[in-house]
Amino acid sequence: MGKAKKSPDEMTFLEHLEDLRKRLWYSFVAIFIAVIPAWMFSQDIFKALSKPVTQFLPEGMKMAFTSLSAPFMLYIKVAFLTALFATSPFIFLQLWYFIAPGLYQKEKKYVVPFVAFTSIFFLAGAAFGYFVMFPWACRFFLKMGSDFTPVLTVDTYFSFSLKLLLGIALVFELPTLVYFLSKIGLITSRWMIRNFKYAVLAIFVIAAVITPTPDMVTQSILAVPMLALYGLGILIAFFFGKESRTRREKKAEDSTAG
Repeated sequence: MGKAKKSPDEMTFLEHLEDLRKRLWYSFVAIFIAVIPAWMFSQDIFKALSKPVTQFLPEGMKMAFTSLSAPFMLYIKVAFLTALFATSPFIFLQLWYFIAPGLYQKEKKYVVPFVAFTSIFFLAGAAFGYFVMFPWACRFFLKMGSDFTPVLTVDTYFSFSLKLLLGIALVFELPTLVYFLSKIGLITSRWMIRNFKYAVLAIFVIAAVITPTPDMVTQSILAVPMLALYGLGILIAFFFGKESRTRREKKAEDSTAG
């Protein structure tokens, strides 16, 4: 007879590390495969990515590069960034497979909601960064430097874009995180309400780190939707968390007793 397969709950620390290596490898392979078609359209993608700043530049002005290989490296980075967003559902699925062994059997059925909501909020955060934060930040910086001739390099702009897109996309994962933490009872809506003042402080600190400009107006543009996401998280914890199940069970017991 063959050797019985070990239960995921019985995995050792080294086996968890091996599983992590496997999940990272699968994610890397998926990104690498997606890079190939992304590379074919990388120039068009960068044109769209740079539109929030080029629309405010004088007519005919283009961004510059300072080394011969800069355009080539830029399009490679654009292809990888595109591949990352395109394969994000698969990457979140690998993340689920990694954390699933530590969950109860009844909690493992949330794989579809987890992948769906993490992907949706991740892409929604990137869209918010592109359509709202990008134009505002670009207009602010160019207006501040209106007395000078702008010489924008593709390298610095891509770094700016990468920080904003990924930073805001990750911040928008807050409702999904709250959903699953409340489901397993680690947080409750009451706990979130009690700690709201600390959440506000943390949100403005995160906004200051993500946004490239120190002014309060730009930070508030990001902080306001983050506060809205926190409020949404409170509602999610109230209606879908473990405390909501406890309320339903208590109500059922009272009805039975009555």
